[in-house]
Amino acid sequence: MKIAVVGDVLLDVDIDGEATRLCPDAPVPVVDVSNVRRRAGGAGLVARMLAGDGHNVTLVTVLADDDAALHLGRALEGITVVAGSSGAPTPVKTRVRAEGHPVVRFDEACARPPVPPVTPAMLHALERAAVIVVADYGRGLTANQELRAVLAGLAQRVPIVWDPHRAGAEPVPGVAVVTPNLAEAKSLANAAGGPAAGSDGGGNAGSDADDELGAVAEALRLRWRSKAVMVTMGGQGALLVYDAGQPALPIPAPKTTVTDPCGAGDRLAASLAVHLIEGHTLDVAAVLAVREAAAFLRHGGVSALAGEPQPVKVHGRNTDALALARNVREAGGIVVATGGCFDLLHAGHTRALAAARNLGDCLIVCLNSDESVRRVKGPERPILNQEDRTELLLALEFVDAVLVFDEDTPEACLATLRPDLWVKGGDYDVTELPETGLVESWGGRCTTVPYHPSRSTTGLADALSRVS
Repeated sequence: MKIAVVGDVLLDVDIDGEATRLCPDAPVPVVDVSNVRRRAGGAGLVARMLAGDGHNVTLVTVLADDDAALHLGRALEGITVVAGSSGAPTPVKTRVRAEGHPVVRFDEACARPPVPPVTPAMLHALERAAVIVVADYGRGLTANQELRAVLAGLAQRVPIVWDPHRAGAEPVPGVAVVTPNLAEAKSLANAAGGPAAGSDGGGNAGSDADDELGAVAEALRLRWRSKAVMVTMGGQGALLVYDAGQPALPIPAPKTTVTDPCGAGDRLAASLAVHLIEGHTLDVAAVLAVREAAAFLRHGGVSALAGEPQPVKVHGRNTDALALARNVREAGGIVVATGGCFDLLHAGHTRALAAARNLGDCLIVCLNSDESVRRVKGPERPILNQEDRTELLLALEFVDAVLVFDEDTPEACLATLRPDLWVKGGDYDVTELPETGLVESWGGRCTTVPYHPSRSTTGLADALSRVS
């Protein structure tokens, strides 16, 4: 299904290097630059994340006609972009880091320009979406009245996740969830004359701080007429208000060592949209989104994202699945795994495997061994031994490695492999899979791909037996 991201796009520039001396004419470090990366920021970052996860995404935005916009075009390669003219220079945010530690950030053309116009094509792209993420970075696009009217109408039939900005426009009525961070929630509530939140903004469920923040979130929800407000609190997780009269729901974040929090809010908004379109209730989607934002930071955050563009490369038909997973992960890629017996490979298998591979940067198949198949399927199975099944799977261009396991279930195999995504067919409910909790324990996610019920190994075996 199509996901639309609408909002302001920035150009983010990361300059990395080493600082071993001070400047002779001022007490400031001299950074010997080793790497410069340019990537899409703002709504562009949200779209890049969703596209990297394998989703069909359209970015609706406004762009300038300048050199920075050319870099943005390269950073957004592979994403459908429907854009009007911004009428203002591209905003650029440049971060200088030495040995991974921030030294300085300088912003160019980041003052808010006049509200830009929208085109019919931009509005039409939104109307085709099954879920919408509004990434407001205070540049005026969300204040456009034509755009707001379309979004307000769409909010009645598709989920809209609205990531607000203190300098941005208020969310339109009816959106599924608004996701201010703690500072934004306080600022927006104060500007509206609402209740003030405690200074720490967190604590245990039921604490005074939670009650105060819950009152702020509920006041914002009523003001915006949104279905829910989810206030994010960094390492303390989030607080969700989504049902009048019910206490706010604290959502703890997994303990994570964070060196760079940049992009966590974008990751959370993107994940919320995905889980809502998958059919999860808002509370479940919120829990999953907090975990995925923490995993995003644990794996390096925006520093691990490719610049303009640097795809992860997988060389050869590597059957050393653990080494492959390690190499892809170190390159900032997404490791996808799926599992099964794959006895008598058929079209349903290949379609599901191809769909799973499109979700990340490598696909590793966890394959039941011959002994495992016998215990699970009966003494007459497998029809093909594990060596033949492995060879057939590796002959498929979208399978990068095979990992054979002897247990009845793949939990031990998954605990060793630790994929980012565990994929099953659409006939499974991921919330009921025994391995879901395990995969989520390291920040991974379980998802499904379309199921083709008319194709099965049992049916194929029966057909073959009639002609043998």
